[in-house]
Amino acid sequence: MADLEQKNEQDFLATHEDGVRQVLNDQPADEYLYDLAELFKVFGDTTRIRILYALFVSELCVSDIAQLLNLSQPAVSHQLKILKDAKLVKFRRDGKIIFYSLDDDHVRTIISMGMEHVEE
Repeated sequence: MADLEQKNEQDFLATHEDGVRQVLNDQPADEYLYDLAELFKVFGDTTRIRILYALFVSELCVSDIAQLLNLSQPAVSHQLKILKDAKLVKFRRDGKIIFYSLDDDHVRTIISMGMEHVEE
């Protein structure tokens, strides 16, 4: 039985050697893959997705977001910090009010593509 398993493994490597070699050559360093996994974890929270979607539509302050999503301002601030740390949102100050928006077009694209995917 062990000989059969070894033969099957060898056949696999021989059959798909070019594909395996290409993946090994093109795969990013583990630290980048870890960072990518961490980024996707941020998207794994419904509250954060709701905030991102609201910011997809318009620049908003904490109180606007809290009212829209029926959340407390501290809860919104906490989630915005996570989103800011992940470089998904940015802010600007206008007097005493801080307005939040999506950090860049990459974030807009991720949200758009995600929505397209779930609507299929």
